[in-house]
Order: sequence, then C-alpha cells, then structure tokens
Amino acid sequence: MAMELAGNGHGFVHPNPYVGAVIVKNGKIIGSGWHTCYGKLHAEREAFANLTESAEGATMYVTLEPCCHYGKTPPCTEAIIENRVSKVVVGLLDPNPKVGGKGIEILKAAGIEVEYGLLQDELKEQNRIFLKYITTGMPWVAMKSAMTLDGKIATHTGDSKWVSGEESRNYSQCMRNEFAAIMVGIGTVQADNPMLNCRLCGDIHQPIRIIADSGAHIALDSAIVQSAKEYRTIVAHTSKGEVSKLKQLRDMGVETLLCEECNGHIDVTDMLRKLGAMKIDSVILEGGGTLNNSFVAAKAIDEVYAFVAPKIVGGSDAKTPVEGDGVDMMADALELHCVHVERCGDDVLIRGRVR
Repeated sequence: MAMELAGNGHGFVHPNPYVGAVIVKNGKIIGSGWHTCYGKLHAEREAFANLTESAEGATMYVTLEPCCHYGKTPPCTEAIIENRVSKVVVGLLDPNPKVGGKGIEILKAAGIEVEYGLLQDELKEQNRIFLKYITTGMPWVAMKSAMTLDGKIATHTGDSKWVSGEESRNYSQCMRNEFAAIMVGIGTVQADNPMLNCRLCGDIHQPIRIIADSGAHIALDSAIVQSAKEYRTIVAHTSKGEVSKLKQLRDMGVETLLCEECNGHIDVTDMLRKLGAMKIDSVILEGGGTLNNSFVAAKAIDEVYAFVAPKIVGGSDAKTPVEGDGVDMMADALELHCVHVERCGDDVLIRGRVR
C-alpha cells in the first residue's frame, strides 16, 4: 500500500524520490500519506498529519529510509520519535550520502525497532530515476520511439503523423507527465514545429522542454519559443551560437545552456552533467535518429521505450530511430535486459534497460 501511495507523486517530486508511508495500530490503518510535491511534507510527516488517533505504539511502513537531515523540511526521524512509533518497516535504504543508513541508526538509538529490505527490487524500479540521480548527479535518460514493422519513424517524404495509434500516443503523454524533461534536436523542431507539452487533463506536470541545438538556430517564431514563457524551455548550444540570437531567445523566456562541443555537435555527457546540476533528474528523448545516435554513441541511455506499429512503409531513405553509421559487429549492438512487452491498442510496446 505504501508503494502504491508513493506512485501518486509522479511528475511532482523531482528531483526527490517517490515515497509512501502507512501507519498501522492494533491491526488498523490510522494514517497514510505520500510525498506529494518537491518542497512539501515528506511521506512520513504527511501520514502523521492524517492520523485518526495517536501513533504511540504503532508500526510505520515506509518505502524509503526516513531522512535525518534538514532540507526543505525537517528530519522525518524526529517526527517518528516524537510520535512514539514503536516499529518502522523500511523498504529501501536511502543512498543519499546525507542519509545512507543514518536514519535507521537514529531510530534504533531511540529504542524503535527497525526492519528493512522489503520489496527491494520493486522499489528500485519505482525509484530508478532517483537512485541514479542521487548517486551520480546525472539524469536518467529514456529513449522513446515509434516505428513501423520495418523500423521506420517516417516515410521517405518525412511524413510521420501518425506512426503509432491513439493508445500509444496516450502512453507517451503519461510519460511526459512522469519525467522531468523532454528533449528533441533542432531537426525535429524544424520539421514538425512541435509544442512538446503534456496534453493530459487534470492536475498534471508539464515537462521542461530541452532543445539540443548546437548553433542556436531555432526560429524565434517557432511554437517552442513562442510558448517559452508558459512552459519552461532550455536551448542547449555550443560556442557556435551567436550572442545576439542567444539574447533574443532569453528575452523571449528561453533559458540558454552553453555546452562543450564534440565532433561538431553538443557533447552529450557535458550537457547531461549540466542538466543534472540544474536539478533535472530525468529526460525523455523524443527526437529523431540523429539525436538518438549521439546518445547511443555516448552510452548515455538508461532505458528504451519502442512502440512498434503494424505498418510497413518501406523506402531506403526513410528515417529510422537511430541514424549514423551504426556498429560494425552485432556483438557491439546496444542490448536491453529486463525486457517487458505489452500491447497498446494494435501496437506493441517493447521496453527495457540498457545492459
């Protein structure tokens, strides 16, 4: 139940983890909560705020080790001790150096029984973004593509609406709601003039829009630039970008990010390191084959979402999800593990971790 509650934080807690907490006393749930938004109460304090009776002598189930340091909110260990909880059952230990087992030791020193290590695999999957970000400072990167059975993302004329069906497109919108940012290359902006916003209804998270554009060539009248004051937008560029153009972009609400250059393009590793320093913990790649190839070459992809539609378009000039020269030997191919296959309407979604 605590894990299910933690999932309610999707899209709103970046760069914090998803955490849920349930308090049980005499076989009855007397309080529960989750981390609802970055900067707001952590799950433990949210659960205490929702108590229906005293938590003295109760057991708290929490998906991640309670924090023991001052950040945006006070330590959760203090709240647990103050509420006289007798036992705490923890899923994952927190790899954050500020916690890292210290939270459990503080609870034990206060005479509280602590059990930990439950549902670790499931909880690691749920918090895969946080676990990478807090230990490396780098964003989690997911490459998403929609292709035909013969591996094309567009016809030879460049037409790509629509490769996948409605169910797959809705799934993609849910991903935009979950991840901190979405990235495309300048080629995609010039070809499609997209908005890159989340179009789900209700209380949703809008992803930060990142354009990889080494020369800062993005048009000032593009949908991205025109809506930059409504949706946070970053143009990542190299020293090729003209100073006057960069100023125009900033005047229109676009953030500009100077990155190092590699083989005439943006250095992917440098860009990701700088995005991580901006507290951007996760990125979906929704660009074309050129952008994807640069991330594959940099070994910067953590997982892949490949939507395959039951269509064949043919054409040797038609674009594929990953362009470039590719590898020489099949043994050098990027390989996925922990692979899941599911139906999205008539399409098939194949997703997995990069080995």
